[in-house]
Amino acid sequence: MVAWQRYEDEVADMVWKNAIKTKKLKPGKTKMVTIGLKVLMVGNIEGDFIATEGLCRHMRWPLAMGGKIKDGCVRCPLHQSTYDLEDGSVVEWSPFPLFPPYGKLLGKMSKKKDLHIYPTRIEGDFLQVKFE
Repeated sequence: MVAWQRYEDEVADMVWKNAIKTKKLKPGKTKMVTIGLKVLMVGNIEGDFIATEGLCRHMRWPLAMGGKIKDGCVRCPLHQSTYDLEDGSVVEWSPFPLFPPYGKLLGKMSKKKDLHIYPTRIEGDFLQVKFE
C-alpha cells in the first residue's frame, strides 16, 4: 500500500461529531461535554472554539470545573498542572504552589502526559469535534 492510500484510509476513519450548540458557549467560558465515551472540555476562547480532553492528565479532575484559561494555556484547579492549548503539551506539572514539596510528591505519582487537543469546526449551529 502506498502512502497516499494509507492517508485516505486514516482520513476515512475520522468522524466529525456535534459537541454543543455554539450559542451555549459564551466568550471566555468552557463546558464539559460527553460524546460517546469521551469526556471533553469545549470552549470559546477569544472567538476561537477549542476542544480538549476533559479531564486533567495528572489526577483526572474535570478541567472545565474551575480550570483557568490564560495566555493560551489551561490550568487545572486541583494541583495547578498547566497545558498549552495549541498542542496540549505540559507547561507545568503539578506545582501545587501553596506547598511546593507536596506538589513535587503528587507530580511523581504519575508521569507527565500531554493533553489531547481535538480539531474543531462550526457546522450550522454546532461546534463539531473531529475524532479518529
